[in-house]
Amino acid sequence: MIASTPEPPYYAVIFTSLRTEGDRGYAEMADRMVELASQQDGFLGVESARNEIGITVSYWRDLESIRKWKMHFEHSIARDKGRMEWYHSFKVRIAKVDRDYGFDRD
Repeated sequence: MIASTPEPPYYAVIFTSLRTEGDRGYAEMADRMVELASQQDGFLGVESARNEIGITVSYWRDLESIRKWKMHFEHSIARDKGRMEWYHSFKVRIAKVDRDYGFDRD
């Protein structure tokens, strides 16, 4: 599903990853992170896709909301576990969205 975002400006956190072999709780933790992020002040939405490369984009009202999410206790645990078990490599990019537009058949 495509996230419904407000009029810009807002911010996007782009998380790109290459997974290791094995799952051992990955799907459950990923679901928990989306659930938890959606409860944070400043969270606007999320989009995610995985093939060989996984890309998750979360949308936030401001940089302070992103900083608070990064420091959240459970999110810190998930990040540590990701480094130790789930990811071969990953990259986080934070971008300001100045303009957006789209098309919706409905």
